Amino acid sequence: MSKLRFKVVEEASNRKAISVNIPVERPSEYYGKYVFNRQKMQEYLPRETYEALVNAIDNKQSLSRRIANSVAEGMKRWAIDNGARHYTHWFHPLTDGTAEKHDAFIDLDGREGVVEEFAGKLLVQQEPDASSFPNGGIRNTFEARGYSAWDISSPAFILDKTLCIPTIFISYTGESLDYKTPLLRAINSVDRAGTAVAQYFDSKVQHVISYLGWEQEYFLIDESLYEARPDLVMTGRTLIGHESAKNQQLEDHYFGAIPSRVEAFMLELEIECHKLGIPAKTRHNEVAPNQFELAPIYEETNLANDHNLLLMSIMAEVARRHHFRVLLHEKPFAGINGSGKHNNWSLGTDTGVPLFAPGKTPKDNLQFITFVVNVMAAVHRHNGLLKASIMSATNAHRLGANEAPPAIISIFTGKQLGEILAQLEKSDQDQFIDFAGKEGLQLGVSQIPEIMVDNTDRNRTSPFAFTGNRFEFRAVGSSANCASAMIALNAAVAEQLMDFKTKVDARIANGELLEHALLEEIKVLIAQSKAIHFDGNGYSEEWKQEAARRGLDCETCVPKIFDSYLAQSSIDMFKKSGVFSEVELEARNEVKWEMYTKKIQIEARVLGDLALNHVVPVATRYQSVLVDNILKLKQLFPGEKGEKMVALDLDAVESIAENMVVIKHEVAKMIEARKVANRIESEREKAIAYHDTVVPCMDKIRDYIDDLELMVDNEMWPLPKYRELLFIR
Repeated sequence: MSKLRFKVVEEASNRKAISVNIPVERPSEYYGKYVFNRQKMQEYLPRETYEALVNAIDNKQSLSRRIANSVAEGMKRWAIDNGARHYTHWFHPLTDGTAEKHDAFIDLDGREGVVEEFAGKLLVQQEPDASSFPNGGIRNTFEARGYSAWDISSPAFILDKTLCIPTIFISYTGESLDYKTPLLRAINSVDRAGTAVAQYFDSKVQHVISYLGWEQEYFLIDESLYEARPDLVMTGRTLIGHESAKNQQLEDHYFGAIPSRVEAFMLELEIECHKLGIPAKTRHNEVAPNQFELAPIYEETNLANDHNLLLMSIMAEVARRHHFRVLLHEKPFAGINGSGKHNNWSLGTDTGVPLFAPGKTPKDNLQFITFVVNVMAAVHRHNGLLKASIMSATNAHRLGANEAPPAIISIFTGKQLGEILAQLEKSDQDQFIDFAGKEGLQLGVSQIPEIMVDNTDRNRTSPFAFTGNRFEFRAVGSSANCASAMIALNAAVAEQLMDFKTKVDARIANGELLEHALLEEIKVLIAQSKAIHFDGNGYSEEWKQEAARRGLDCETCVPKIFDSYLAQSSIDMFKKSGVFSEVELEARNEVKWEMYTKKIQIEARVLGDLALNHVVPVATRYQSVLVDNILKLKQLFPGEKGEKMVALDLDAVESIAENMVVIKHEVAKMIEARKVANRIESEREKAIAYHDTVVPCMDKIRDYIDDLELMVDNEMWPLPKYRELLFIR
């Protein structure tokens, strides 16, 4: 083992669990300690201000500047009382991360001193430099002005002695430059459309709420091993590395005992989450070695998304305190499970009714079927767009591999719901349907059979599965901003619900009864969306062929998948739901293509460096050792005996030489392919060129380097291997 590898592996082996300072209070006593929630608002704000702010939040109204000044004063006092010295507008640019610029709570007092100050105008709006964030051509580089504006629906919080105020981020000309703005628009759109349909069943419904429960998967590796792998440091994944003799094939890691070092990390992470109001609840070992999961209690979608982005930030910081590094890349290690971020999505009313949960009465179940079928119709209508919403250069490695869902969007319903939909499609008012194990109900205009909750198994190969009272969007990647998927899904469902209401209202205007009109439109949607319904094995080649026959989007080239955003159906849908203008869509696609190119470009540069400056020199040195040994053996044992002794070494020398020839050739070919691609002006065509010409070279280089790893002396190999990276000691 090389001296560097020996040092870092030994250091990793000697790590011990770090003790965590566990609060003596119960979690309920420190939960939300650093969140300006309603309890803190009531304590620090005048009664009039508190009531006005809560009313604005609950009813999705704007806040007057006078009230904003009062809120800012109370928020400042609370923040300073809790040790904050700065404040920042915390927003989500088109980088999948978060951004912040810190300002101190001070202003000159006119007497050569300062006073702590935080006015309402600073709370409500700021002007961060917009020139260096991705904008897709909306702004010229020299046009720097952009605005951040307070999102009152997501509470402010204190992180590292800084008051963080969740905000949107828009350009000087009003286009969104972030994820939060269109997410809020999509949530509001599905609220309006969903409320209009829900009022068919209950006139008291005033709002439909979008909920999200994410499941964050991640890998942990020892920091010393991480720092000895340039590919992990620069790209978040291993660009080379032969799989370990033991990986996940024994399935002994899944739900196994959590290693003590990891448990100490998890405990501190949970404590930090709870202080910041993130309802972290579930933790466990995932399938792959060194892979774990954290999941919270579900929340309103906008807040849940803020909490996930905040989690990704604090988990990296907490991991460093435990001498770990967190890997959120979707596929950091080849040959084993990648990491996703399953988005459990549902809708509910402000009267407390979950719209995807079956009920006890025919009316409740008619409502349930109405919303489920509309979701299926929306997903069918925009299956290509939904795939584009979760696609990235990193997630492309995961989809379809090692238990991740395939890159074809389909819906799993389970046996009972599938049977109900099939029979509803064929039903008439007098038909009687009986379901095994449950009481059969007559299917008339106003009657739907009783439906069980969690009545079916779960399909791990389905990218979009009905799981009893929600849909689980399993295709979302672990490093992604959930907003991308939630924007597309909520907007698509909003459009579908609007169309559904228009058609039902037209039937009613023509004299049909409400229940009959609903059922007739439901039957139409069931028939139209049949192609999206698939309960089988999503990994099979037969399904890929069948999906193509059904007309589903089967594109696998990432840059081309992004084209779905600019399909006329997507443009019309986003306009109708008020989420994106065509200009905003075009700009975002420019960002997506550019981001894809840059990520592949960085990986290619790192891989070329590893190949030529790390692997080839070591392989050459080992080859020289073998040649020297061959010559000495031939001198000692001339003739046939000596030839037999060196035969295997000669084969090894030849194999090493052949591998190095291919590696050097492919690296040169890859560099030339990058040069050619970089001269392409169109971001889309450049991204396609990187996909078609650079990525295949990278794959081939990796194959030959991974073969060399098995040939070269272990003591000489320059990088920590999978068997060292993947098993926490």
